[in-house]
Amino acid sequence: MRKMSGLLAAASAAAIAVAGTLLAIGPASAESNGGVRVMPLGDSITDGLNVPGGYRIELWQKFVAGGYKIDFVGSQFNGPPSLGDHDHQGHSGWTIAQIDANVVNWLRATTPRTVLLHIGTNDMFSQSAGAPQRLSTLIDKITDTAPDAEVFVASIIRLNGADSQVRTYNAAIPEIVQSKVNAGKRVHFVDMYPVLTAADLADGVHPNAGGYAKMATVWFNALRAVPRSITDGTTPTSPAVTPPTSTPPTSAPPTGACTASYRTVNSWGGGFQGEVTVRAGTAAVNGWTVRMTLPSGQSITNLWNGANTGTSGAVSVRNAPYNGSLAANATTTFGYVANGNGAAAPTGVACTSP
Repeated sequence: MRKMSGLLAAASAAAIAVAGTLLAIGPASAESNGGVRVMPLGDSITDGLNVPGGYRIELWQKFVAGGYKIDFVGSQFNGPPSLGDHDHQGHSGWTIAQIDANVVNWLRATTPRTVLLHIGTNDMFSQSAGAPQRLSTLIDKITDTAPDAEVFVASIIRLNGADSQVRTYNAAIPEIVQSKVNAGKRVHFVDMYPVLTAADLADGVHPNAGGYAKMATVWFNALRAVPRSITDGTTPTSPAVTPPTSTPPTSAPPTGACTASYRTVNSWGGGFQGEVTVRAGTAAVNGWTVRMTLPSGQSITNLWNGANTGTSGAVSVRNAPYNGSLAANATTTFGYVANGNGAAAPTGVACTSP
């Protein structure tokens, strides 16, 4: 968006002025720890306008807590000391086309195993009509240049003053991603839009600290659902934990019942995206399984935040390693893309817990 780019550039300059010496900005010598290379790729939301480092701060901390050895890569560099690796490829004010014009050189220079793509915000005001096609072309350029990389494509977060354009753009992304999957490419959809509310935006465009933390959780869950994206084939080693001094309980925590509900997120000709919300009952849940029956003609092609048995007819989905434990009344979700008519919902959607 041309008129928005000036606004973002001005906001970026103001943010830099306020940050002062707490922030390193722009290109710098790359930090590398030999870990799995992950490229955060996008515009000012990846850069972290308003909160230098953005979602990368909390995401890095989740990697450390989980024992994952990750090397953020990119030609840009910023963020606070709590962000252990400041490299990224976020460019304030940039459009899809601008990223597309440079991405080949960036990928060749850093050879990432994983790409986190959140792009399109700056296209929404004056260039929204062709944005899905440009995104599709960009994804092809990424996968052609780095065919072995895992590419995670996010729906963009809400944008004050252009929400209808954002929703239209986001509705096209699952089908674009599915077309790449059908072509044998390592591409994954991440639904970022519903996670942040207006209260999570600092200026109507960029998240505040809480909003960026929410984004980090979504990225982390998506990455853990594709283990190859953040591991080198070895089991992550969690940091040492000091044993508690008190006597541990002699029995396991209680496990309660759970419920499941379904909604159709997006649909298009020949396919749709569905989502199931799992909710714990009045006691904690330690592991869950959802069973449902898909209508005739529907077939799951890609599922995240869970592990499915079966792709059509009677299907069961058990929790992923990271979302099986729920406190009382807490929720989690899994999503999927399927072929068929999304107007018909699955029947017999039910949750059980051990």
